[in-house]
Amino acid sequence: MSTYERVAELPLEVESWSMEGLAIRPAPDFERLTTVIRVEGGGLTGLGEDITYEALDQIALQDAGPTHDLTGVKTVGEFCDLIGSLDLFPGPPEREVSRLYRRWAFESAALDLALWQAGTSLAAFLGRPLNPLTFVASMGLAGGPGGTESDVGRLRAKLDRYPELKFKLDPSLDWGQELIDELVATGAVNTLDLKGQYKGTVVDIETDPELYRRLLTSFPDAWIEDPDLTPETREALKDDWRRVTWDAPIHSVDDIAALEHKPTVINIKPSRMGGLKSTFDAYDYCEAEGIGAYGGGQWELGVGRDQIQYLAALFHPDTPNDTAPVGYNAAEPEPGLPTSPMEVPGNGFGKPDGS
Repeated sequence: MSTYERVAELPLEVESWSMEGLAIRPAPDFERLTTVIRVEGGGLTGLGEDITYEALDQIALQDAGPTHDLTGVKTVGEFCDLIGSLDLFPGPPEREVSRLYRRWAFESAALDLALWQAGTSLAAFLGRPLNPLTFVASMGLAGGPGGTESDVGRLRAKLDRYPELKFKLDPSLDWGQELIDELVATGAVNTLDLKGQYKGTVVDIETDPELYRRLLTSFPDAWIEDPDLTPETREALKDDWRRVTWDAPIHSVDDIAALEHKPTVINIKPSRMGGLKSTFDAYDYCEAEGIGAYGGGQWELGVGRDQIQYLAALFHPDTPNDTAPVGYNAAEPEPGLPTSPMEVPGNGFGKPDGS
């Protein structure tokens, strides 16, 4: 049986559901909103988190309230089928991909509840160990005058407190060779996210084949995530496909299978996959095909972060998981944060092991 087929058979009783809004303002001009989905039954609660980025979509969901009837299902699989038949947005979402994010929130909450009702955890149910989790911290380096000039000092501020920390960095067009050499000297760069697959979004940057060549030469061991594919960048990448990974284009097994070069590792974000079946099928496919996987976050504010750490510790604990504890997002992280590899608390899906 596939992993999804196993979890789909878990009995599930749903009596009601509700929501809780979360918010944080990481910058004066940016407020991040998410919604925690609570699915309840038998005196127990399962949790999931909707990480849809557009604030208006979050507000509309919270204002509408729990309008859908989610009762009557008998298994996790039936719940997933029901969710797939519903429009979970009160009005059309600002971006179609948000439908996947919201579906994950509901289905992950249902799995959490079913495991609680069964008195077990996902690790115990699947018979897989929950291993210590390797993680990297993700950041850009913009932070100079006007907030636009890249500055290695932002990375050093974190390394000063956590010298063994590794990073996934977002290169920008102002990365000259001097800055690149400073970064190489730290020995802390694990992954370079080129953001070449985010056309038309706020994180899209102009493609510079010369920057690609400098990065590939200067960081011969770094993973290269989401390059833009043009004749010029293909030429730059021709000898390095083994370390090219993908994130933004990956929503299903079909997307992985359609890649022109079989990846060594690939970023599987459960919320981007959009549901339990697509996520677990991707894990199974990668395992069968000998493709490594690593996880990534999408600005979770609550239980969603716990859950992606849990899944990473369960299915791909030793890869460069972009799932660092949220404390690492601070310009100067507080002392006492967990370091990589870290023990995952075990409170992501179902009853924590040993409780």
